[in-house]
Amino acid sequence: MVLEVALIDVVPGSEDAMAAAYGEARTVITAAEGCRSARMTRGVETPDRFVLLVEWDSVEAHEAFRASEAFGRWRALIGPHFAGPPRVEHFTDV
Repeated sequence: MVLEVALIDVVPGSEDAMAAAYGEARTVITAAEGCRSARMTRGVETPDRFVLLVEWDSVEAHEAFRASEAFGRWRALIGPHFAGPPRVEHFTDV
C-alpha cells in the first residue's frame, strides 16, 4: 500500500466550492481500481490549502488512474479551483 499526499492550494474565495466539488469527485476516485480510500482535509490556519490523502494498492495503480478517462472527470470537477499545480508525493509506512 502507498499513500498519495497532494498539497492543493485553491483560489482564495473558492474554498467552499472546492469542498463541494470534492464531495462529487470522491466517488470518481474511490471507484478506481486499486484505490483503497480517499480523504480530503482543509487547513485551519490556511483555509485555502487542502490536503488530499489517497491510499492506493501501488504507485502503479495511481498512475493507471491518472492515465484513465476517470482522471479527466476527477480533474474537471476539482481542477478549476486550483491556484496552481498540486504537489503530489507517495509514502509508505515505516
